[in-house]
Amino acid sequence: MKFRASQDRYAQMKYRRTGKSGLLLPEISLGLWHNFGADHSFSSQRKVLRRAFDLGITHFDLANNYGPPYGAAEENFGDHFNKDFRPYRDELIISTKAGYDMWDGPYGNWGSRKYLLASLDQSLERMDLDYVDIFYSHRFDPETPLEETMGALASAVRSGKALYVGISNYDPHQTSEAKRILDEMGVPLLIHQPKYSMFVRTPENGLFDTLGRLGVGSIVFSPLAQGLLTDRYLEGKVPKSSRAAKGKHLTPQKLSDEYMSAAKRLNEIAAARGQSLAQLAISWVLRQPTVTSALIGASSVKQLEQNHAAIDGKPLTPAELEELDALAKHGMV
Repeated sequence: MKFRASQDRYAQMKYRRTGKSGLLLPEISLGLWHNFGADHSFSSQRKVLRRAFDLGITHFDLANNYGPPYGAAEENFGDHFNKDFRPYRDELIISTKAGYDMWDGPYGNWGSRKYLLASLDQSLERMDLDYVDIFYSHRFDPETPLEETMGALASAVRSGKALYVGISNYDPHQTSEAKRILDEMGVPLLIHQPKYSMFVRTPENGLFDTLGRLGVGSIVFSPLAQGLLTDRYLEGKVPKSSRAAKGKHLTPQKLSDEYMSAAKRLNEIAAARGQSLAQLAISWVLRQPTVTSALIGASSVKQLEQNHAAIDGKPLTPAELEELDALAKHGMV
């Protein structure tokens, strides 16, 4: 059946300006890191993407090596785009990245001009797009001059293959230098994508201050700490289908006594606010003024809808923030 987006989709979402740019992003964005490779059904993916857009989630975030296998998420998204979303291209923000291992040999990794621009061409082909809205350097390359990496991003914009550029996993100094170099090339640095949650607070150590000073936006990934900030592990058990069971990005060893104690109290605070633990975790990252959007994953429409509801949460009070801060330190991973 032909997809017709909900006419009230924009009433379902709140949008924030990305740094000092003209671009607005939804407070909740959908990441295709997990659940959109060959290991998940095309039908379930389609249901999540359709529902996301109906909820006003206009931003879909990918990377060249999202899968499995590498490239599969982009290929699947290309099929979804052609089946459902091509008529809405001008209402979508589609991003991709390059920087981690993608293909064999010396030209399929890190931050060289050769790799980044070849990867962008491949991503566009997989997704059947003329351009992406945001193209990221996925990580800082200590062996490649930053001028070369940023020059590749600038070339992507000048060629029309990307409207904006961003960086991910760069520290505050690297971020400042990237911004300076891009400014000299006449290409704005739009956005930074760091890992951030109540349990992983590294961006508070100078990065957010740097982004605020530079006028650069941020979209934070893993706001639910790979599921640790959900109710999935509150009984101390590891479901067979969970990420902890798979052991790649989250191991059962993370379910320590300190984590369990902190998570259960966090869940109580969330319940008192009329929220789930996941919704509380999303509200918490969105309290940060330099955070433009929280990047979530979703394996089902139900999970997507539950996390989307975080935007309707009450503002966190000073007393709640103080207790959350203390609890988070005990549960850090």
